[in-house]
Amino acid sequence: MPRAFFARVYIFGRAVQYIITMLDFLPVRLKNALRHLNLNLLYELRIRADKPLRINLGGTFRFLGEEGVCEQRQAILPTAEEVRETLFAASGYSVHSVENQIRQGFVTAKCGERVGIAGSVVYDGNGVLSVHSVSSLCIRVPHEIRGCARELFDRCLSDGLKSVLVMSPPGVGKTTILRDLSRIVCEKYGVNVLVSDERGELSAGDTGSTSDVMRFADKSTAFTAGIRAMRPDVIVTDELLTEDYAAVRRAIEGGIHVFASAHLVRMEDVPQKLFDRYVRLNGLGRIGRIYGAEYVD
Repeated sequence: MPRAFFARVYIFGRAVQYIITMLDFLPVRLKNALRHLNLNLLYELRIRADKPLRINLGGTFRFLGEEGVCEQRQAILPTAEEVRETLFAASGYSVHSVENQIRQGFVTAKCGERVGIAGSVVYDGNGVLSVHSVSSLCIRVPHEIRGCARELFDRCLSDGLKSVLVMSPPGVGKTTILRDLSRIVCEKYGVNVLVSDERGELSAGDTGSTSDVMRFADKSTAFTAGIRAMRPDVIVTDELLTEDYAAVRRAIEGGIHVFASAHLVRMEDVPQKLFDRYVRLNGLGRIGRIYGAEYVD
């Protein structure tokens, strides 16, 4: 067999083992069921109390039983106790240490897995206090796909740095592409890159040898403190909301390039046209249309 074949097998095996380790916080019977899958294609788990267990496998939702993919009637029905156990373990067995994340509806596990939470929201006079009686979890499994941002780089950045906004609905690979784009820009241009990782997911992989990471700070704080302290040439951040565009504007006006993503599909819905390139993804990680800064409604 050629040496390249064994290299691919070795890399594949390491990736699978990494995902098994990453999801070690799951209850035993759920972990056992996952061992029947090609874990390199596992993007998401939907764990709902007393409802069939679903997974996103290679971009398609399937039901998961004790022997792997199955029909709905054969699917595992996670118990309410298993939902609580999963959240507790993903929190590092200390829910109090992640209270601020829980108020925002998620917990980030130790390897960057974002665990979304649904349940009963409790308010006080200052807003969301906590989420109680958690009944559903959405576990997003981060994947590092080296080279997935190569086309984006070649089409948008091969002639120099520009600010880029990647747009798509949730779950179409924006974070994975941004992570790889950060790595490629570090490799090609050797610039200082600040990764503003509000949810601890964007930096779950190789962001490049000249990148610095600021985790769990809101974008306004990360941009302001990061620019003062780290002098970045590029800032990479994920999931822009309308209120985040002020921080982006200040950075771009200060000569810093910004790579970002947003849950958008139409150019006319972008709150402020601040970027040099707008990249719309067309399916899982696939680049569709690219717009320039000259776009007008």
